[in-house]
Amino acid sequence: MKDTILDALKAAYKLDADNLVASRFGSGHIHKTYKVDSNTQSYILQEFNDTVFKYPERISNNLGYLLDNFDPANIPFILPLPIPNLDGGLFTELDGGLYRLFPFVNGVTRDDIDYKEQASKAAEAFAYFVLVFLPTDANKLQDTIQDFHHLGWRYSQFDDALKAPSIEIDEETREMIAYYEKRKDLLGQYGAYRDKLPLRATHNDTKINNLIFSEDLKKVNAVIDLDTIMAGFVFYDFGDLARTVACTRDESSLDWGNINIDMVKYEGLLEGFYTVLAGHVTEEELNSLSYGAEMMTLIMGLRFLTDHLKGNTYYQVDYEEQNLHRSKNQAELLNAFMEKRAEIKTLETNLKRKFL
Repeated sequence: MKDTILDALKAAYKLDADNLVASRFGSGHIHKTYKVDSNTQSYILQEFNDTVFKYPERISNNLGYLLDNFDPANIPFILPLPIPNLDGGLFTELDGGLYRLFPFVNGVTRDDIDYKEQASKAAEAFAYFVLVFLPTDANKLQDTIQDFHHLGWRYSQFDDALKAPSIEIDEETREMIAYYEKRKDLLGQYGAYRDKLPLRATHNDTKINNLIFSEDLKKVNAVIDLDTIMAGFVFYDFGDLARTVACTRDESSLDWGNINIDMVKYEGLLEGFYTVLAGHVTEEELNSLSYGAEMMTLIMGLRFLTDHLKGNTYYQVDYEEQNLHRSKNQAELLNAFMEKRAEIKTLETNLKRKFL
């Protein structure tokens, strides 16, 4: 990192440090992230990617609103919100780029987990995020990515791509198109939930690597990557977590016959959400969690297949059919969720007896 950026950083935040050292940090693909060390303190500095997030002012609005309505004593981990600069802004222009400064949180990040207990701790952390902001007015949050989890809109994108595909549709693609057309049956339930469930402040990107665990993985030190905080439904956050944590293979796997649900981890995720939210959100919101796992899997499959039809313009691919194969992966996962509906229902019934 150029010295001119570090000098501007010191001036913008009045950092008490003669020497700042910056080094690349993490494996994120959206923002360039650096760890900045002084003699006494460490920070995370992010160069903001306004190509993906086109409305930084909306992110500032949302994070500022949460800052004004947030008591750290009410949450059992750190929520590392951006540090305001000397002008009170959450974004700072440094040497022509747009940056944010965060407190550094010690711990480890993971791309997967091994045990039910870790699944429960992860779910509890994301559920606490929802819980602590229940008193806030979610309608005051702005969409940082328009219609991010709107299933109807994702189907509209899919239908538009079908009308004018950028590729020649072969038999394998035709099979996936037919599969996702049949899954429009999930749209009705989505509409019903949108009509009757309350909007909450939700994280909306509940991947396991958006948590910082303690070194022994027994607790969560921080929930990070807060740019997707928007008004949403609780089942969004449970669904994306279940899609990525409970699956027996990652979303690029071609091992079709072994893509399934790890029901031990899934039970841990459900327990984590019930432990924190039962009695605080409506019973109907708890009932929607399992639907969220199916819906979020469907959305990702649709997004992969839509991108394949459009010629791989959004997701990076290593070979031409990779997005098609990712969509097949998510189709296999969605089938697994649907096949286990009865087993999941039994888990929910047992948890209701315990918590409600």
